[in-house]
Formats: sequence, C-alpha cells, structure tokens
Amino acid sequence: MIRSLLIASLSIATLAACAAPDDGGPATSSGAIESPAGKEARALMALVDECSAGAPARAVTDLCVLSHDAMEGRLVGTPGNALAREYIISRFQQIGLAPLGDSFEHPFSFQRRIDFRNPGSPRETIDAVNLIARISGADSSRVMAVTAHYDHVGPGETNEIYNGADDNASGVAGLLAVAEHFMMNPPAHDVLIIAFDAEEGGLNGARHFVDNRPDGIGEVVFNLNLDMLGYSPDGDIWAAGSYHTPGLLPIIEAAADRASVTLKAGYDFPTGDPREDWTLLSDHGPFHMAGIAFLYIGVEDHEHYHQPSDEFGIIDLAFFSGVVDLVVDVAGRADAALSEIAVMDGRGEDG
Repeated sequence: MIRSLLIASLSIATLAACAAPDDGGPATSSGAIESPAGKEARALMALVDECSAGAPARAVTDLCVLSHDAMEGRLVGTPGNALAREYIISRFQQIGLAPLGDSFEHPFSFQRRIDFRNPGSPRETIDAVNLIARISGADSSRVMAVTAHYDHVGPGETNEIYNGADDNASGVAGLLAVAEHFMMNPPAHDVLIIAFDAEEGGLNGARHFVDNRPDGIGEVVFNLNLDMLGYSPDGDIWAAGSYHTPGLLPIIEAAADRASVTLKAGYDFPTGDPREDWTLLSDHGPFHMAGIAFLYIGVEDHEHYHQPSDEFGIIDLAFFSGVVDLVVDVAGRADAALSEIAVMDGRGEDG
C-alpha cells in the first residue's frame, strides 16, 4: 500500500467530514467557510495526485485510490464506502458517462445478520447504493451490462484495514477502462456500466438490480462481470460462463489469442464444490439465475483473498494492465456479437 502523511488526514478528517453534517468548517482563501463536501473534494484530489504519481495508466491510479487506507475497506454503509462511491461518480463524470435515469446513484436496502458468523443473530437493515451509467448504442433494444462491485469487507476485529485491492478495486478499475473504451468507440448496442454495492455477504446489489430492472432500458441479454483482476502468482486469468453458454467460447478464444496474459475458460462446471464452480459466487450469479448469459473474468483465490494483505503493493502491474486490455477486448467482442448472444440461454440451452 502506498503510504504517506496524507493517510492520517484522509482516513480521519476526510472520512469524518463525509459523515458529519454541514455545520461549518475552515475558511477558504476567500474567507468563506468550506463545507464538508468541499473538504472531501479537495481530499480526493490530493489522493488522486498521490496515486497518479508514477502510475503507468489511469486504471492503476483508479485501483490505487480505491484500495487506499482512506477508504477504510469500503464496507457497505460506511463513510469509506461513501468516499469510494464519490470517487467512482467523479470518474463517471470525467469519462463523460450519462446516468441511467436522473442520477448515477440507485439506492436500495437489504437485511443482514448483525453477526454474520451466527445464523441466529438478529438482523439489521442496511442502506446501499448501486451506481449505474448508460452508454447508448446504435441498437437500444438489447443491452450488455458490464459490472464490478466496489464494496469490500471493511476493518477487521482489531481494526486492521482490509483494503481489497484485488477484491475488487481491480475490477472497478477494469470497469472504468471498459467505459472509457466505449465512449471513444461507440458500441453497437446499449451498454450499462454498473458498480454494484453490497456484493460481499450476499450479492445484494446485483440481486436488487436483476429483480428490479430499471425502466427505460432494452432487454439485458449479457453480463460481463469483473471481480479480482490484479494478482495471479501463476499468471493465469479465468473466464467462467461458457459451460452454461457454449456460444461464448469463441469470444474467449479470440481474446486469449491476442492477450498478453494467459486467459483460460473454466470454473463453471457444476461439481457441487464452490471452489471449482464459480457460477453463483459473484455478481453474475443473479444474472445467470434469471437466464441471462454471462462471462465472469477473475483470478483464482489466493493467499491475500479477504486478508489485510490485499493491498495495492501486491498487485502485479504488468499482469493487471494486461488483464485490463483483455477485458476491454472481451467487452468489444461481446458487443459485436450481442445479437447472437441474445438467442443463447444463459443456463445452458439455446433460446
């Protein structure tokens, strides 16, 4: 993890400002009182400056910012999660994305156990926010949803920060790269760019979206889900989903042929062992259950998974950059083939 004197001020003062009511603040150079929102904006700018120093690509800066200690692990419903959300919205705006509806923010609520380790624990209601943008294509009747979750698991029991660099700051960085690609290369079909909240602990953001699809969009026929793109000791990245939708295999093979990293198809055969079948383990799961074809791109579980050591410093930047190029390529190929994908049933049968 990149560490500097900024960490203390961002982790404490900035996050406190995000949560506190606007009851005044330090005066600006003009003598006006600066609001907490203003302080938050300045702090985010400072954080971006820190992370972008020497970064070889914008995706690396995005990964660094989202996995910074200032985000305090991005646990749903916390100030750190809100700070990550503000950063993603700022990037949506910078890229030139249009919101789906009146706002990028699509709030929802869900219930979870207060103590997730205890099945009999009382439940609490949690407020969460999905972020959704739309890139209009020539054909709006069919839609591809490109997704990545921005939440993580927050601090541990002894207050160590679980930064979630690979899981899933890396996926959100890949999501933003796909958005930039389609803004520069307009898609053939509408593309939704979705940063899901509350994936950890139940895929809640994806479930809410699939069960409550917004009005004003065409038929969602394909989901490209990005989750854990940055750390692979053996240099492999996996695409799951072609077992259920064999027609997707040519997209995987074509992307693999030109990738600088090793892309393999698998981890989608129903074995009964979740370590070997990832079909329902990330946000593509609710899409699959609704019969929507998906590809899930991610690395195998590793020693840093859901550990405090999942920090920016473990990311292999050459590997990650290669994977970002790969997911952009897959997204472009899927858009070009979306009419064919639309007649493929995502549960293994042709429609």
